Amino acid sequence: MRFRHPDGTAVHVSYGTNVHPAQDVDGLLDQLRRYAGPVRRRLGTERLGLGLWLPASAAVELAGAPDRLATLRAALAAEGLEVVTVNAFPYGNFHAPVVKKAVYRPDWTTDERLDYTLACARVLADLLPDDVARGSISTLPFGWREPWDDERSRAARERLDRLSSELAALQEETGREIRVAVEPEPGCVAETAQDLVRQLDGVDPRWIGACLDLCHVATEFENPAEALRALDAAGLPVVKTQVSAALHCPDPHDPAALAALEEFVEARFLHQVREQGASGVVRRDDLPDALGRVTSVAALPGDGPWRVHVHVPLHERPEAPLASTTDVLTDALTRLVGGEHPVVDHLETETYTWSVLPARLRPVDDDGLVAGIAAELDWTRSRLTDLGLEAL
Repeated sequence: MRFRHPDGTAVHVSYGTNVHPAQDVDGLLDQLRRYAGPVRRRLGTERLGLGLWLPASAAVELAGAPDRLATLRAALAAEGLEVVTVNAFPYGNFHAPVVKKAVYRPDWTTDERLDYTLACARVLADLLPDDVARGSISTLPFGWREPWDDERSRAARERLDRLSSELAALQEETGREIRVAVEPEPGCVAETAQDLVRQLDGVDPRWIGACLDLCHVATEFENPAEALRALDAAGLPVVKTQVSAALHCPDPHDPAALAALEEFVEARFLHQVREQGASGVVRRDDLPDALGRVTSVAALPGDGPWRVHVHVPLHERPEAPLASTTDVLTDALTRLVGGEHPVVDHLETETYTWSVLPARLRPVDDDGLVAGIAAELDWTRSRLTDLGLEAL
């Protein structure tokens, strides 16, 4: 969907297709027919944006095969879809039975990560609509925090500098501007906006900036205003924002709350947990760790509220005594696009967790998933129009 900010800027809203499993181009094409096209029609909008997740195998195939790219372009057009942003965070099978920390590999110390990101950039340059100024690609914040040292930092920086040079060359070759957005995530080398400022010190902001995932911002108990001030002071642009919400537990000593949290324990994705304690934020790497289900890890003490890295549906609040962080999300959206000028023009709803939600909340078929994704986009559309943006 496209919106016009009161200052005339076009703001693009997409939904992240990493909610759908795919490993090749045929899988991507199937997604358009089964899900994306029906979501657009349910929303009643003429055009719908996709935050296209390109697994490495599909990105390499598309970058090297003009005929396959042409097929994808034609399928997008036939379904009334467009692509202005790509999700290049998960490299491989994001819907394997167990993903957990594998999603952070390969990291930015490797040529595999650089080559994959550049393949995504070449594909996006070809898919961008003619009337769109630039494209964006979100990527992981360097890697998981362990093991990490100065040598790894130097290796990652060297590859980011090469990335900047290659993106400049791509613009010269194609006339398309593609920028990469590094996405802070709990447990990684850069967990917060402040971490990102330190890690990206000295990068070329013409090509590299921030992706603010608002679920991650909330999970880390970041203040959106302070995060944006830190990025602005450092001259780092917000290239992309993921419109998402985390799970909030006001009282971790409440037996009903703990029982409800147990329902969100699952094997595929990592669900980092943060507690707002009197002396600061206390961290655990997964929900079973926080709950004391892992003998080698101490449970969180429960001295303050918890935030859990579970992307919960935007339009439906969890049942009490749990809640979601839609208040943080709404505040952040107001600051990002509700001012005199928008801070960011690429927004992507990214609830990729539909298939691992507690059974009673999980869609039972394709129609249920389409309805859920459309409802999230409609919620986002309503928030943006409340802020004065006009749907185009």
